[in-house]
Amino acid sequence: MQLFVPGEPSDPPAGLSYPEALTRPGQSPAQPVFGLLLAFSAFALITPLFAQLILRVGHLFRGGEWADYLEAANSYLVVEGPVSGLLALALLTPICMLLVRYVNGIRPRWLFSVQPGPRWRYLLMCLVVAAVILNAVLWVGYAVKGVPEFHGGDAGWLVYLVALSITSPLQAVAEEVFFRGYLLQGIGTAVGHGAWGTWAGVVGSAVVFALLHGTQNPALFAHRLSFGLIMGALVVVTGGLEAGIAAHVVNNLGAYAYALFTSSIAELKSTTAITWTDAAFDIAGFALFAVVAWWLGRRLKVAVTTP
Repeated sequence: MQLFVPGEPSDPPAGLSYPEALTRPGQSPAQPVFGLLLAFSAFALITPLFAQLILRVGHLFRGGEWADYLEAANSYLVVEGPVSGLLALALLTPICMLLVRYVNGIRPRWLFSVQPGPRWRYLLMCLVVAAVILNAVLWVGYAVKGVPEFHGGDAGWLVYLVALSITSPLQAVAEEVFFRGYLLQGIGTAVGHGAWGTWAGVVGSAVVFALLHGTQNPALFAHRLSFGLIMGALVVVTGGLEAGIAAHVVNNLGAYAYALFTSSIAELKSTTAITWTDAAFDIAGFALFAVVAWWLGRRLKVAVTTP
């Protein structure tokens, strides 16, 4: 059984939805499953090792006891803490592209959309829409629940703001490529064509996305699960990752920016519980964004099946 595909990669057949885009003629049924196993292995092994490497380099510059430095980094009290994790997750983008190429035997551009490749105009428009809608819903929530107390920023806030503005979008893109991209396509291809494969990919990738966020109360789990389900459905109806990437980038940048000036990055890191009210407002924002992004995709006539 040939699990790696040498030689030239191929394109999927015509008329397939995004979750089926890893399909190619003569494909072994074991290849999508093997690719998923390798993807999970990379997530579990390579990303934490790379994060540790970044922290080792940071420790060389800062000095002091390693145990004290590691505790500060893990609590996000030094900027290398969040940056190391974000850059490590950013590795998932090239890892998934390599898996698509050498395990599935498909050109990596099909990982981004069924055009194929990123549809830059649609992505930029979705970024604007996400910034407007998600912030508007957040401030409506503040009007109902009360506006948090703003302050002048954590010590060293400018360093955090610059570093996170660069690395957080890379991480958000990578998580969409990994969860709504490779996992959704891998599960959809493994289960089979049609509605079963499509929605198995959407639900399966959303559940894994929520579970891998660690300790969380039911409201926070529902919040993350709902985000995964909504963005997964958007992938199906728009034929690509652009809308999910836009929402993820804006959501993460907003979370870091508001934390810098209302609580702290360390407090954001330690969040394991939210209220059902907070979850409901955020989920409503994601759903409203999804409707507008879907409508925008229809207006732009983005492809939803392979040509």
